[in-house]
Amino acid sequence: MILFFLSSLVRKNIVLIFLFALIVFPDSGFSQFSAIDSTRLKTAQTLAQKFIIVDGHVDLPYRLRVQNFRFVKEFTGIPVQTSEGDFDAVRAREGGLDAPFMSIFIPSSYQENGGAVALADSLINMMEFIAENNPEHFVIVRTPTEVENAKQKGLIALPMGMENGAPVEDDISKVKYFRERGISYITLTHAKDNKICDSSYDTTKTWKGLSPYGYKVLDEMIRQGIMIDVSHISDQAFYQVLDYVNVPVIASHSSVRKYTPGFERNMSDDLILNMKENNGVIMINFGSSFLDGSLVSHNDEKRNEMYDLLTEKNLTEDSEEGKKLIEEFRKANPVLFSDVYKVADHIDHVVALAGIDHVGLGSDYDGVGDSLPVGLKDVSDYPNLIYVLLERGYSEEDIAKICYKNIFRVWNEVLKVSGK
Repeated sequence: MILFFLSSLVRKNIVLIFLFALIVFPDSGFSQFSAIDSTRLKTAQTLAQKFIIVDGHVDLPYRLRVQNFRFVKEFTGIPVQTSEGDFDAVRAREGGLDAPFMSIFIPSSYQENGGAVALADSLINMMEFIAENNPEHFVIVRTPTEVENAKQKGLIALPMGMENGAPVEDDISKVKYFRERGISYITLTHAKDNKICDSSYDTTKTWKGLSPYGYKVLDEMIRQGIMIDVSHISDQAFYQVLDYVNVPVIASHSSVRKYTPGFERNMSDDLILNMKENNGVIMINFGSSFLDGSLVSHNDEKRNEMYDLLTEKNLTEDSEEGKKLIEEFRKANPVLFSDVYKVADHIDHVVALAGIDHVGLGSDYDGVGDSLPVGLKDVSDYPNLIYVLLERGYSEEDIAKICYKNIFRVWNEVLKVSGK
């Protein structure tokens, strides 16, 4: 839920000039300056429909909450078909998305000011309401087998992951409670240190990794069959988690630090190698700020220039003169985005380090604002990534592992250990 870029820019209508300017993706298809391989493109589209595609992190619930979701069937925000956001049923089916993990996102303010449990319950209630009132499109699921059954029925499975363990509070019974409510993974923290562990975004380092209570939470998550999500946690907490647990873990929406030096939210080569030893999976985040540190620097620089100009002219953002200045500045200095090839670079890097069994997809759709890469602007675009992977020599079995088999392996192992 990091909105690094200027969100008011019109999506998909910004003209971007890339170094090699190889391709542009209007809507969900390819249009290339040079000829596209139509056979490979057809194969990519076929594979997107053939394979189960699991996305480790889609922030639809919180987006709907911000839009004042109402529990009435006629509410226009129910995600069957809409022009808003990155996800709806129509676009998901077009892109072959079968199982987007719905993020039950708890902002850090709720762990400081209270209300985390109530917010989590309300977001889970929302997803249940959506599935119950759109049974021809959606079904809530808790296991890989249920995802497979949904695929066979032509339904979009909605597993749920809790982003931020704050609702566990200091009551260990809440772990079981949220498992019973359908939570299949818990991201241990978010933007601030919490009662479980330290955050990669926080500089306080309250626990120097995990808290004593955090170890108890891990034990209970394993007992209840909830996957441990190490996205957002500090490096020190990461190492402590992997030293302690007897199950594989996931990073539900993280990318590779090599391409974003100094960005602890992404995973270093050593962390990735430790994930391999743990038999876990890193699921690549699609946000441009997670993909290319040079773009973040450029966009931050331009944003600061714009605010300096406002200050120099003694204007505010919400004044008529200020709005006009912002509009003119943005036209002259468009935000730069990454592209689908960079997402493939991150996958390549994980595969080179750890092998094909340890990488998946965790887009962060509806969570990274207007920062999505060209070619992956919404959930209809997964075939574009599959096309690039085919172009780079990935086999169909490789692509199946990236799309779902790797995360299924971890998920099933966690459930198996819980069953014991």
